[in-house]
Amino acid sequence: MRLTRPDRDPPPSTVDAAVDAAGDADLADPMVYADGDPHAVWYRLRRTDPVSWRRTGDRPGYWSVTRYADVDRVLRDHRSFTSTRGTFLNVLGRPDPASGRQLAATDPPRHTVMRSPLQQALSIRSTADQEAVIRKQVRAVLVPAAHSGWMDVAALMTGLPVAVLGTVMGLPEADWPQLTRLAMMAVAPHEPRWQLPKGPDATLQRAHRALFAYFQDQAHDRAGNPGSDLMSALLGLQVDGHADPGAVVANCYSLMVGAATWPHAATVALVELAASGRYAQWAARPDLLDPLVEEAFRWASPANHFLRHTTTAVELGGVGLPAGAPVVVWLGSANRDEAVFADPYTFDPTRWPNRHLAFGSGPHNCLGAPLARRMIRVVFEEVFALVADLAPAGEPSHLASNFVAGYGCAPVTVEVRESALAKAGRDG
Repeated sequence: MRLTRPDRDPPPSTVDAAVDAAGDADLADPMVYADGDPHAVWYRLRRTDPVSWRRTGDRPGYWSVTRYADVDRVLRDHRSFTSTRGTFLNVLGRPDPASGRQLAATDPPRHTVMRSPLQQALSIRSTADQEAVIRKQVRAVLVPAAHSGWMDVAALMTGLPVAVLGTVMGLPEADWPQLTRLAMMAVAPHEPRWQLPKGPDATLQRAHRALFAYFQDQAHDRAGNPGSDLMSALLGLQVDGHADPGAVVANCYSLMVGAATWPHAATVALVELAASGRYAQWAARPDLLDPLVEEAFRWASPANHFLRHTTTAVELGGVGLPAGAPVVVWLGSANRDEAVFADPYTFDPTRWPNRHLAFGSGPHNCLGAPLARRMIRVVFEEVFALVADLAPAGEPSHLASNFVAGYGCAPVTVEVRESALAKAGRDG
């Protein structure tokens, strides 16, 4: 059972039936997201054990944080909760080799110095020129699907972020399909579509090595001849007063992997509108595009979790945590917190304000958020312009990943606007 579309908050008896023992659920297990119901677990934990010690099979345990206020504090308070020991569960229990070199694994003030030039390059104003690129890419995948009357929304959206980020970074278009595959292998190594025959660990290591090697080659080829793209801005990045090629590669990797989460906001929202029968209603409301984009990110919470470590003994949510303790915050849980969001289990495109944490919070708020928002808005604009209505064509399948929340497959039938389809064909 999925607690994604009830008319009201799920009653405790329903939650108890779905997860008879939330204390035994391993939220680090990718199959909880593929076959189980993390929202049912989070719902119960927010009420009974919002800051709790969790075990992960044969790996080290961690403190799990499920309430919005506590999640927000962990992400904002870098003095008490450091990023320098790793930011995702896949590095739990071992040092992060990117510490101090990758933005995600660096704390202020060093983080602030490194982030400033990249933030400017990815600002709303600086990414405005990417709108035409995004629109072209969306139409390229959407028009053929519209002709067929059927599409897998998840599959169609998968390649968009790499195409967009590849343009921003000046990466050759011929490389985008392979980069898409490697990025998905990195964020969902347990997913059958992306997993190598030797298993998830081998898949993750292959993706990691291949992406690092690719960006090393790109950095080498551009040395001494930078352009005006984002990768060139990264090449100018100074760490401790001097250039660090390793930092350039680490941050390229981080940007590519982070961007792989973005399209799930549009996919999950479109599937929800189709399943609820409200697609046509909201397609006719272009005035609500901005709140729709924000609700899509809240609803999907594509980046599932972040890891931090306490720098000192600290109290969080009434629980004392020792120094050096790993702390995992669940963004999907925070974005369904009843203390912050009215009717949190209702997908409401009119919700405003919408203080979701889908992009994180504090100094590590997602660097690519402006570009992600622009991309998802264009997706909605193009889909609404071309497609009159959507309807489910089968049960969507959830990704086997504890890192990215979304669908691996999401089939829908398409009713096109014939005039718009004809115009799209003429425009090429």
